[in-house]
Amino acid sequence: MLKMLRARCVNQGPALLRLPVQFTPFVLKKALLQQLLNSQFRHALAEGELDFLQGRWLGIDIHDIALRWTVTLENDRLEISNRDEADVWFRGTANDLLLVAARKTDPDTLFFQRRLVIEGDTELGLEVKNLMDAIELEHMPAPLRIGLMQLADFVEAGLNEDAKSSGDRAGASC
Repeated sequence: MLKMLRARCVNQGPALLRLPVQFTPFVLKKALLQQLLNSQFRHALAEGELDFLQGRWLGIDIHDIALRWTVTLENDRLEISNRDEADVWFRGTANDLLLVAARKTDPDTLFFQRRLVIEGDTELGLEVKNLMDAIELEHMPAPLRIGLMQLADFVEAGLNEDAKSSGDRAGASC
């Protein structure tokens, strides 16, 4: 029963988040995202590892929760915008992108399964992907890292339970 509840939460959780995210003013989302990203990437920014974003726009679209933004490097800081155009777009679901961020799923696997879509400048997309692969989770503030890992574990277990129960139902109907 608990496993079924977890699977249901994982499957329906993003839909529940969609409404509050959708109606939160972009200025609040921007402030939170800008602070979070500049904090998380402070070492990479200091080392010049994000210089490839200078004058270029990376778009992130988490379509199932209606969260979408673009980011560029400006004056040695990541700047968030809600532009419609970007040089490259990364599109996926909240659960999939959470698993990528927590290193529970390889982005290449999701890309080939068409669960992660990368559109636009492929060279820029590859640079972003390589940077994400190089990020060490230990540099994340402990509360954020622990929360990310716990949420990813919950999502991973819920997806596994859902896949198992779907397989059981398919086997039972044969």
